[in-house]
Amino acid sequence: MRCISILEPWATLIKDGKKHIETRSWKTNYRGTLYIHASAKKVNSNDLSLSPLLKLIPDADFKYGAIICKCRLVDCVYMDKAFLNKIQKQSQEYMCGYYDLGRYAWILEDVELLEEPIPAKGKLGIWEY
Repeated sequence: MRCISILEPWATLIKDGKKHIETRSWKTNYRGTLYIHASAKKVNSNDLSLSPLLKLIPDADFKYGAIICKCRLVDCVYMDKAFLNKIQKQSQEYMCGYYDLGRYAWILEDVELLEEPIPAKGKLGIWEY
């Protein structure tokens, strides 16, 4: 299975349907099933910049170091001025990502929770479990 490691709280935001676009500095040509791995790095819940995100998932039980859900990666969009103007109007989605000219928006659909998280050591890029 193909996976991508994402820091918390962003992995859980995807799992809980609050975030539908993963933002990256690099593009991918891969399309298809993608498993979301919550990185082992712990979130600092006292970090004020994370407060708006944590309010979207107030009762979140982070599963650090585990594959927590699967989805379909359906597109990878280059962030040009037109895209950025459009996404800024979607306040929650915009708040959940790092949107900047020249980055990429990975469009995720059909998120499904796993019955049980799968413990795994993450990696950079898209990786095989």
